[in-house]
Amino acid sequence: MERRLTAILAADVVGYSRLMGADEGGTLAQLKRLRAEVIEPKITELHGRIVGSAGDSLLVEFASAVHAVQCAVEAQEGLAAHNASLPEDKRMIFRMGVNLGDVIAEDDTIYGDGVNIAARLEKLAEPGGVCVASNVYEQVKGKLDYAYTDLGSHQVHNIVEAVRAYRVTRAKPTSAFSTRDTLTLPEKPSIAVLPFDNLSGDPEQGYFADGMVEEIITALSRTRWLFVIARNSSFTYKGRAVDIKQVGRELGVRYVLEGSVRKAASRVRITGQLIDATTGAHLWADRFDGGLEDVFDLQEEVTRSVVGAIAPKLEQAEIERAKRKPTEHLDAYDYYLRGIASLHQLTRESTANAFQLFYKAIELDPEFASAYGMAAWCAVMRKANGWMTDRKQETAETERLALKAVDLGKDDAVALSRGGSALAFVVGDNNSGAAFIDRALALNPNLATAWLFSGWVRADLGDTETSLQHLATAIRMSPVDPLMFDMQNAVAVAHLFAGRFEEASSWAERSLREKPDFLPSLRFAAASYAHAGRTEDAQKVVSRILALDPSQRISDLADVVAIRQRAADMALLSEGLRKAGLPE
Repeated sequence: MERRLTAILAADVVGYSRLMGADEGGTLAQLKRLRAEVIEPKITELHGRIVGSAGDSLLVEFASAVHAVQCAVEAQEGLAAHNASLPEDKRMIFRMGVNLGDVIAEDDTIYGDGVNIAARLEKLAEPGGVCVASNVYEQVKGKLDYAYTDLGSHQVHNIVEAVRAYRVTRAKPTSAFSTRDTLTLPEKPSIAVLPFDNLSGDPEQGYFADGMVEEIITALSRTRWLFVIARNSSFTYKGRAVDIKQVGRELGVRYVLEGSVRKAASRVRITGQLIDATTGAHLWADRFDGGLEDVFDLQEEVTRSVVGAIAPKLEQAEIERAKRKPTEHLDAYDYYLRGIASLHQLTRESTANAFQLFYKAIELDPEFASAYGMAAWCAVMRKANGWMTDRKQETAETERLALKAVDLGKDDAVALSRGGSALAFVVGDNNSGAAFIDRALALNPNLATAWLFSGWVRADLGDTETSLQHLATAIRMSPVDPLMFDMQNAVAVAHLFAGRFEEASSWAERSLREKPDFLPSLRFAAASYAHAGRTEDAQKVVSRILALDPSQRISDLADVVAIRQRAADMALLSEGLRKAGLPE
């Protein structure tokens, strides 16, 4: 037997049994083709050696941890490019894990815990993703231009000690608006509320804990003297063991609130602690118990205590502003939380599911303004992605929902901003949409999504400089937002309409690095490139558009974009796409 220290890459196909059940011959042929054309050339290029290949899995050995991680990331990118032109049910997606360990080498293969841990890390990876052990992270950090997300420690099958894991992705570009290394503290008190741990013993109840945090964020945001980090940035830390001081530096806040929610039968317990992120000192901690019928009172109590810990001299009137309830009907509220959890997945299916959940909330509570607003905003997602099937009927229903949201939600910033956005983007009533979004910002100036929606509407109204200012505010309030691609796309659009084609191209590229297959970003990127004289780049983007949706045509632009206010802007977009090669 020979022992040696080696880097091990484990790869496996997601849902392989389903693919085989649907088309055994085609699946085997596709697997062989992907291995021959994408994976094995990359292994050879980076000096790896295949030491195991049972069924749909691969085990690869590298002398270098750097080469192993680089191979995994670049192979996943090649696989993503191959899958892009295929329907979702035909795509073959891999998970990959990398470990560094002492192994036994025998008969051209390797054995030992080092191999087993690599296989467990692969199971922790997201579909299409790469997960590495902490010992690999220590070897490669600073040597590859990648970003690493600490996923915390995991107790994995048949391994005695917990395994600390890191997600690996391409490093995100910095921007003029935000950089995680240089954020300075705002002049007013600033806070981030991290996802609360779900201690209910039921993973399906995670949505309840997430919804509780969202409501606390919303309540705190109504206090104008506070700078509150948006939900989407806070939730990038979900499921991770975090360093509070690092969170404070990355989000640019002084205070961090963390806690847990335990829901069992008809009882709920909320615990929370407020930490000064600059020093690590605990400023406040408490526990709140009650029946589910008192859940809103508990939320108010947590919020009031946090606000009081930050500024003891706060006037009671300001605290009262943070106590509004979205609805008195708990069942409706439960559906609403489930809808938000589903909507955040950003897929066609999850958006349709969210729409139905918001409808159920409305059925149970016909006065639930936020539910109307979120249901209307589902149509924004459907239109932007080309998912609408009956545009006339869906537009009419969206208008009904949006008008109901803004009528019922005169003091509800979520209802006003979502309803206003739907009126502008789907219905085409930009002036009314802008007015409702303005009212939302007056009520809650810390709502990052409202600043984003305002940026979009201002760009369409031709006020590109105000648009850029509002988008800069949205980006600062949520600097690590999973919706950053939409913020960056909006910045690109504002520059495009202002005639700054190079700036538009740069921001469009950033958006596509965040989400390569987002059709709205692809459209504006192609037009920006074309007007900037980058014809070849523009043509490549149009080829990508047509690969994703062969029906895309210039004559149909009005069905997927909301540029109705200024004919010159639609003409500019159309001419850019025409130069880029999009069919009429």
